[in-house]
Amino acid sequence: MENCVPTHLSLGLLLRLVHQHWTQDVEAALEEAGFGDIRPPHANVFTFIHPEGIQVSELTRLAHVRKQTMTQAVEELERLGYVERRPDPNDRRARLVFLTERGKGVRPVAVATGRLVDQRWSDIAGSEEIDALKQALQSLLGKLRGGDKNDGDPMGDGGS
Repeated sequence: MENCVPTHLSLGLLLRLVHQHWTQDVEAALEEAGFGDIRPPHANVFTFIHPEGIQVSELTRLAHVRKQTMTQAVEELERLGYVERRPDPNDRRARLVFLTERGKGVRPVAVATGRLVDQRWSDIAGSEEIDALKQALQSLLGKLRGGDKNDGDPMGDGGS
């Protein structure tokens, strides 16, 4: 059993393995910036939260996760001081999730790290190859989601 890694990996496995590299880089940057208590499942909250607040049900829909998973992430982030929940002025039964001042410091670190990872990967593989990969994945995601542009670009900045 010299080498247990298959030579022809499935697309899903390749995406997962590449994503693991991405996540490790972002986690390291967050740790260095003083946000070491953030875990990967929390990314779904930071990625999709709006400045005007958002209901957990909408976070769940945008992140394509179960409500229980999102509720747990929001509760953990609330205990850690990254988010707060306030009554929704448009729906007396609902509450909106907002970033706290501490929470607002996370996204700039994650976005800046993402740009550094993009650049490093472009240096390794070539910018044309990375650009083509991004375009192909964005096109596929758009088709899978029925062409909904907002779901395909969660950061609202072209994914950078």
